Formats: sequence, structure tokens, C-alpha cells
Amino acid sequence: MAAMSEKYPKVYIIVLNWNGWRDTIECLESVLKLSYQNFSVVIVDNGSTDGSAAKIKEWIAKQGRQDTLVFIETGKNLGYAGGNNAGLRYALDRGDLEYAWVLNNDTVVDPDALAQLVKRIEEKPGAGFCGSLVLYYNDRGRVSAVGGGFYDKWLGQAVHPGAAKPHEPDKIEKYIGFESKINYIEGASTLVSRGFLHDIGLMSEDYFLFFEEIDWATRARGKYSLAIAPKSLVYHKGGASVKSNRIFDHYNTRNRILFTRKYYPYALPTVLLSVLGYCLDRAIHGEWENARIIVKAAAEILFTPPH
Repeated sequence: MAAMSEKYPKVYIIVLNWNGWRDTIECLESVLKLSYQNFSVVIVDNGSTDGSAAKIKEWIAKQGRQDTLVFIETGKNLGYAGGNNAGLRYALDRGDLEYAWVLNNDTVVDPDALAQLVKRIEEKPGAGFCGSLVLYYNDRGRVSAVGGGFYDKWLGQAVHPGAAKPHEPDKIEKYIGFESKINYIEGASTLVSRGFLHDIGLMSEDYFLFFEEIDWATRARGKYSLAIAPKSLVYHKGGASVKSNRIFDHYNTRNRILFTRKYYPYALPTVLLSVLGYCLDRAIHGEWENARIIVKAAAEILFTPPH
């Protein structure tokens, strides 16, 4: 898929930046080396305060690819879903979108990553979204996620089957087999179809950070299946937008309860026990501020009426 052709569906690549222009530019430089050429990139700056907008605009100007690189500024931090949705809306409004590739800015992609995503989603009937084989940026022979993860509704926790294992490029069928072991696509690299976007809609903006991809997959259940493209390699740094585990504890706690109340209210008692376990663990390790954050986040969401 090295040359542009009408038979190659048009893909819009959405890259969200928030105070991370160095990561974003490194990601974009790898995107411009993709073998699949029928794409446009929508870079969304989510209210950065570190001069990202100027740095990225300067980089874009040097590329001479104004037809391929589009820059959008939201004006404020809209959260992960809000920022990506701004890019998705722009792409949908162009009228020629067949697929959208939501790609984390703290990734670097293999030249064939997009070609393999499109190939896999088109060869699997009923698939609405497809994930890459995500490898660690600093340990590229080791797996971070085989396309996605499994969310346990009873505990409100997600795991990545196959994570931390050595990458085995000759065992493609083994990786394809993980499609039955996951129930959502890893947010670092998610290809979604036009039909998926029209039928399921954009990401939910209820969460601000975390749980967006799990919500997306839950809404699509029974309508679209998911797929894994094990030859689509994406190298992920991870955690670039979360500088403190206090931020993690706040949003992870809040959103576990919010998501459970929204889709599985009958599982709320066991999820709350799991949250209590997290809180006790923080306290045992002397992380009293984190324990306080967990209690506060849980109380705030529990006493906020559902909308």
C-alpha cells in the first residue's frame, strides 16, 4: 500500500496533544513515514500551556504538507474524549472519511501500522473497530497490549491479556486469538469505521480521563465486533498525560464508579469493595494523601445524581 490510490479508503488520523509537543512531533514524524498514503492527520491541541501550539505549528510549516496536516486548537482542556471528539468532528465534516485512527501522541508507529489496521478490519465482517499490537517504547520486544484489554465489571478493573510477554512476530494466529479474550480496544491505537461513528457515536465526554475506550466498546456491544491487527505495531511510552498517581487515583476512582452506575449498577457493591481495597493499600504504604483522594472522589460521584 505504498502509493495513493482510490481503492485505499481515506483515513483521518487524530492525534491529541496536551502539553506534550515533543512527544507529538516524534509521533507525527513516524506517521509521515507510513506506507499507507491515503490519509490526513488532524492534530488537536487541548488547551496546552507549554507553548505546544507554536512549536507544532512551526513543525507543520517546515513539512510542506498543509494538505495532509491540519491543526486545531480547542482553547481549553476538554479532556481525552472532548479533545479527540473535536478532531473526529472535523474529520466527519470533510465527507470523505472511511476510517478514523485515534492515535495517542506518546506513540511511535511502524511504517505498516495503518496499512495492517485497514487490512484487518476489512477482512473481518462486522468489525467496527480494530487495535494494534502495542509494544513498549523503551522495550520494543515486549508487549504492552494485544490490541486491547478485558474489563471486569464486578471489580471495575481492566487487565491486558498477553501484556509484558515477549513479542512473537511469527505467531500471528495466536495474537488473533486474543480477540476472544478482550472486550475493548486499547486507546493508544484505535481504528474505527465510518459506520461505527455514525451508529455508536463519538466518545463519551463524561469521564475527562480514563474509561472512554471501555465506554465506547460497551455501547457497541452486540452491534460491532472488535478486531486485532497483530502486524500493526505501535510503540507506546504510556502515562505521558498523567504526571502524578494522584491524578490517576482521582479519575480512576471516579470513573470506575461512574461507569458502573451507568452500565452495571448491580455490580456497584463489589466495585466499591474494590475501591476500598485500593484505598487501604495506599494507606498501608503511607500514601495518605492518595487515600484521601480516593475517598473524596468516591464520595463526590456517589452523591452526584446520575444524569
